[in-house]
Amino acid sequence: MHCNNFRKSPLSRRELLTECTTGFGMFALAALLGDPAYGATPPGNQSLNPMSPKPPHFPAKAKSVIFLYMDGGPSQVDTFDPKPRLALENGHPIKMKVPPTQFDNVGNVLKSPWEFKQYGSSGIPVSALFPNVATCVDDLAIIRSMTSDFSEHTNANYFLHSGIGTQGRPSMGAWATYGLGSASQNLPGFIVLNSGMIPPGGLDCFTSGFLPASYQGSLFRSGASPVADLQPAVSDARRQEQQFALMRKLDRSVVERMGASDKLEASIANYELAYKMQTAVPDLMDFRGESEATKKLYGLDSPVTQTYGQQCLVARRLVERGVRFVELLCPSVGADRWDQHGDLRGGHERNSAAVDRPIAGLLKDLKSRGLLESTLVVWGGEFGRTPMAQGNDGRDHNPFGFTMWMAGGGVKGGTIFGATDEYGYYAEQNKVSIHDLHATMLHLMGMDHKKLTYRFSGRDMRLTDVSGEIMHDIIA
Repeated sequence: MHCNNFRKSPLSRRELLTECTTGFGMFALAALLGDPAYGATPPGNQSLNPMSPKPPHFPAKAKSVIFLYMDGGPSQVDTFDPKPRLALENGHPIKMKVPPTQFDNVGNVLKSPWEFKQYGSSGIPVSALFPNVATCVDDLAIIRSMTSDFSEHTNANYFLHSGIGTQGRPSMGAWATYGLGSASQNLPGFIVLNSGMIPPGGLDCFTSGFLPASYQGSLFRSGASPVADLQPAVSDARRQEQQFALMRKLDRSVVERMGASDKLEASIANYELAYKMQTAVPDLMDFRGESEATKKLYGLDSPVTQTYGQQCLVARRLVERGVRFVELLCPSVGADRWDQHGDLRGGHERNSAAVDRPIAGLLKDLKSRGLLESTLVVWGGEFGRTPMAQGNDGRDHNPFGFTMWMAGGGVKGGTIFGATDEYGYYAEQNKVSIHDLHATMLHLMGMDHKKLTYRFSGRDMRLTDVSGEIMHDIIA
């Protein structure tokens, strides 16, 4: 007997297509499954692991990226873009048209508190804020003509990381791992090393957005235990393996019955990866095999440089293990990041003291091990700072002309690209955008930024949106 009030629950779309395998729905399904955006395995990557290495569009110069993110916006005229006119007109009104600044507090011209000296065979000037990085100047391509579309931290951070100034778009680390996978099968392909300061915009700066969830950035804390809850729930290794074997069997049966699902497959991959990381992460953080000279090179012998020095050393060890994209966040130094609206001298000196020696150590260590050729190192913040004072001793946000630099990974060292005006306010020569930066980074990794796309919301999305030109002059 059947109760007339009882009705079987309707089939889901996946169940309907599974039941109708001989019907017309199969024709439509076959077409959809041929598109990577709907679940097809990309060409050359027949593994079920979404992080399996994928071939680049053309031979790559860089296999990995280390992004040294200077949160808050370092001042270009106080670091890598000297402007003698500021000293000549110090304390006088600026003799140029000034747009509204972030806080609409436009003071007089403010000279740099730091001297610049020429370094290396290239003779590139660097300020006293970076005496150690200055010794590596012949490996740097200094881009003095960067621009951003945003003068507020959160939107500028999203723009720098994802090419769009709004929340929820895939970051460049997610795009890199989506396009190339990762050579490391025991660690995430995109890792963010939290040295103490999460930038405005939060973790969405490292999101996978509309890309499959497997490409999300994984946040590692500083210290000996960078990943929470990594210890096995059971002490018996054999029992743990039996549990995972059962989990794999159950997961496979669901996928076979219901079809591909991004969330489900990402969860499966995450469980598998977490299992492997139980061994890989402790090994990663074990510095006993590093010489005392190496530890000193990174500044692990000083409380001022220890935190960031450890993260730089971890970054080197990550690229050695095949991790595709590593981003380092700024340490907490008692100042508001590089965002000095007041006390420019004190804030910039504390920030530079914490990172200068570790960054130079990273560059020198990579080079000595033959890794700099295959590792692209990128340094910079979301914008720069104004050449005139905010208040008596600060600088406001400046997205119209600022400095970033690259090293290794096919970059032509000892070069300067672009220029700002005599005050260091506007990019005037070889003006470049964040889209150009992303296009160049992808090019060095062997990817055509116009071909690295993902179908979403009815169009082929890309990191560079509808813009982006490669900076060929800085490529070796």
